[in-house]
Amino acid sequence: MRNTTNIYVHVLLFACFTVQFICAQEKPLNLEEVKALALNNNKEIIREQYNLDAANTAQKGAKTLGKPSLEASAYGIYMKKYPLGLLPDYTLFSTLGVSQVLYAGGRINKAKKLASSAVDLQTLQKKRTQNDVLLNVETTYWQLVNVKGKVELAQKYQTLLNKLLIDITNLYDAGLTYKNNLLEVQVEANQAELNLTIGKDNLLMLKLRLAQLMGMKNTDFDVDGTISDEAQLIQETLVASAIENRPEIAMLKNVVEMSNLQADLLKAERKPTLGISFMESYMYGDNLNATESKDHLTSFVGLASLHIPIFDWGGRKHRVKEQQFKVEAQKVELEHTKELVAIEIQNAYLELNQAIKRVEIAKKSLEQSDENLKLHQDRFDAGTVNGSDVLEAQVLWQHAFSDLIDANANYNIRKANYIKAIGEQNI
Repeated sequence: MRNTTNIYVHVLLFACFTVQFICAQEKPLNLEEVKALALNNNKEIIREQYNLDAANTAQKGAKTLGKPSLEASAYGIYMKKYPLGLLPDYTLFSTLGVSQVLYAGGRINKAKKLASSAVDLQTLQKKRTQNDVLLNVETTYWQLVNVKGKVELAQKYQTLLNKLLIDITNLYDAGLTYKNNLLEVQVEANQAELNLTIGKDNLLMLKLRLAQLMGMKNTDFDVDGTISDEAQLIQETLVASAIENRPEIAMLKNVVEMSNLQADLLKAERKPTLGISFMESYMYGDNLNATESKDHLTSFVGLASLHIPIFDWGGRKHRVKEQQFKVEAQKVELEHTKELVAIEIQNAYLELNQAIKRVEIAKKSLEQSDENLKLHQDRFDAGTVNGSDVLEAQVLWQHAFSDLIDANANYNIRKANYIKAIGEQNI
């Protein structure tokens, strides 16, 4: 009895979990949830994280450059019938050595700084990728909401057309209207059906695109289609400060810094290198140490080395100058990019203003077309206008409604674009 009760409990718990899971799947995703999924699962961001991990590992490797290195080796020699019997047939030889660079003209410190700058550069690259992905996510999200709204509008429009088609058919059957009025409504109904099919197909493609950005394998999700009618202007940010917020600018500054370090490394190659090493060896073989009548022999070696570049026909000097010219070219590239970013910011702000104006006009047009449709419907019911006039009013209303859906989605996209342009995306 107790086992049966446990089975019932487990089945009940599983059923509850399944219901919760299904409900969670059916809950529409809002914009912040979509962004969070993209930040965690997007393949481009994951790739940049691996690149950042590689840069961090390279930095750890660079930190070991100034430390002593320890090496050991061992090998055996078999030499049959060596002339004069100077060496035994079998010999074992092993060494243990340590070496340390005392002076390298600053190359070690520059290499460490270069590795650190590479980490900074890759960190900025990851941030830039995150910004690009988030903008793509937000753009696709609002496009999806836009198409979703248009599908709902197409269904409403079909309902209106079907009602009008019934009324016109009844009038035609009663001999109270011409056939061309009936045909006009039928043609518009056919077009509405096609538009609905196209809208549903576009909805599916946008869901596939958004699923890919979020790192999802399927399109078993829905988005919150709520769009606020309040299109508000964001306070304009000073262009000079906005430019400095952009990761692209920080990356170019970092590239200039790395190029200067590379030039310093090339200069350091023209300076002396001083190092020391110590090695102890052990040999074993039959009567190897004949002087002391022993089979083994140990030795110790200390070595100091000094390498001084003297003359190479100016090769190193020219490599330094080449790198310096590259640095200057990258500085020009930095200034050029700043100018382009300034134009991009200004353009994004103007497009945001235009989007706000478009929303305001679309609202007025919808209100006017809605009132116009009601007046035509009332007059049609009273028999003072024909079906063509009502159809024209319905088409005008449908276009106005569609324009408002487009305007609201466009505003949210332009707003996201401006926020990215001024470097104020929240990650």
